Amino acid sequence: MNPYILSALLMTLGLGTTLTFASSHWMLAWMGLEINTLAILPLMAQHHHPRAVEAATKYFLTQATAAAALLFASTTNAWMTGQWGISELSHPAALVIAVMALALKIGLAPVHSWLPEVLQGLDLNTGLILSTWQKLAPFALLTQLQSPVTSTPLLVMGILSTLIGGWGGLNQTQLRKVLAYSSIAHLGWMALVLQFMPSLTILTLFTYFAMTSSVFLLFKTSYSTTVNQLSLSWTKAPVLAAITPLMLLSLGGLPPLTGFMPKWLIMFEMTKNNLIMITTIAALTALLSLYFYLRLSYAMTLTMPPNNLVTTSSWRFSSCQLAFPLALFSGATLGLLPIMPGVTALLTP
Repeated sequence: MNPYILSALLMTLGLGTTLTFASSHWMLAWMGLEINTLAILPLMAQHHHPRAVEAATKYFLTQATAAAALLFASTTNAWMTGQWGISELSHPAALVIAVMALALKIGLAPVHSWLPEVLQGLDLNTGLILSTWQKLAPFALLTQLQSPVTSTPLLVMGILSTLIGGWGGLNQTQLRKVLAYSSIAHLGWMALVLQFMPSLTILTLFTYFAMTSSVFLLFKTSYSTTVNQLSLSWTKAPVLAAITPLMLLSLGGLPPLTGFMPKWLIMFEMTKNNLIMITTIAALTALLSLYFYLRLSYAMTLTMPPNNLVTTSSWRFSSCQLAFPLALFSGATLGLLPIMPGVTALLTP
């Protein structure tokens, strides 16, 4: 893609998210979400591959449906109460419809089925944008919809997402689908605690961004999109192959790595709110996610490909393109846990 066109599309993505962040009116927020959707579609279909075109089409239809539902919810609230402000969305039906529309935008269960299929048809760069940046604007709106009416739908969607995100990734051999189900599971943890402590949801979101970015960049560096290709990555980048299992286990929430911090804090907060059963189910579903991360780690470090052909070892390319961002996000993924007491002090009111 032409660098000028790419720069224009990336700036438009930033504009859409910033517009949603800065708006207090539903129409402006809806416009920001639409700008985001229209800006990422050319990035999705830039390779002119049938899978990429299919992914872009599915994404457009899904986001258009969610945007229409969101506009319907805000219009219904304005009709019933006369208010267009985001924080003034008070009609129960409008609240539930708006929460479901935003859940469809980010890929929460049970409206999650588009996310693995869309992510599978994209390259890793666009998949990284879809898994991180595109979730900022909907979450900015979700954190402003604080109401007892939305508590039950968010808890149900949260526990369903952790269960489906863990279960769906078990038999996957495509790394992009594994990361899609990982995204669904992490979004479930965020939805569980959203009504009780929004600041903890934001912390979990940015921790997830750091961990997912490091894994996407690592797969991009090692040219891996399947489990079989991942098992050959030691021939391309031996040092990265050594720390990849740590990144994957951090994404799974295994102590003493960074991914353990948000899960620990979320379980502590939900226990304080007497949600013992939901907390227990969420902790058990985290074991499902941890299993397929362990499976990837096993395939990468403890299996050796057959060496009876000369061409089994991939050529090692030396590229410094992704060195700095990969080092930054890898350090965050592996080493943020020691600052958890300071983070806890900041989150405590």
